[in-house]
Amino acid sequence: MTDMIPQALLDFLPCRTPQAWIDAAAENNEILLIDHAQCEKKAASTAMHLLFKYVDRPELLTKMSQLAREELLHFEQVVTLMQERGIDYSRLSASRYAEGLRQHVRGNEPGRLVDILVVGAFIEARSCERFASLIPFLDEGLARYYRTLLKSEARHFEDYLTLARSYAEEDIAPRIQFFGEKERLLIESPDPEFRFHSGVLVTSGA
Repeated sequence: MTDMIPQALLDFLPCRTPQAWIDAAAENNEILLIDHAQCEKKAASTAMHLLFKYVDRPELLTKMSQLAREELLHFEQVVTLMQERGIDYSRLSASRYAEGLRQHVRGNEPGRLVDILVVGAFIEARSCERFASLIPFLDEGLARYYRTLLKSEARHFEDYLTLARSYAEEDIAPRIQFFGEKERLLIESPDPEFRFHSGVLVTSGA
């Protein structure tokens, strides 16, 4: 299903999702949906944070306002799916993924904003790639919904990357490469818990 994703997005990501994660997701639909809902809510929160922090950047305000509304709509849709399937929205611990990227964000502006936007691009791109990778392994209803998310998640990736380039004082390719290396480690290395953005799940027998 990755043929439904723009090639630029696939080229941007440093690796594809390991099959071991896809297998774990197919066996953990309940956790997948709960954490997916949590991810949508966090994405909206991140957009709102940028709205309040960078009030002097009109392009960012417009894009983040649109993104926050869309992410909250996705959150509502996932919660509805969970209700239809009898899944309670319980609290899950956060995966290491987002914080594992954000801990490397620079402290001084405009580097800080550029890095935050590059991290946002990786999160959105990985989400899109994972939706596409999962579709062949999900039931018809969930697969159909994830297909609808592919286009919006790809657009979010592009929005973040476009903003990062517009606010940078230098070529952002080195920062993309830097965060790409960190992202690859998070995706391909062993992870003790299954989450939407987790690495390869370590089983009790491993």
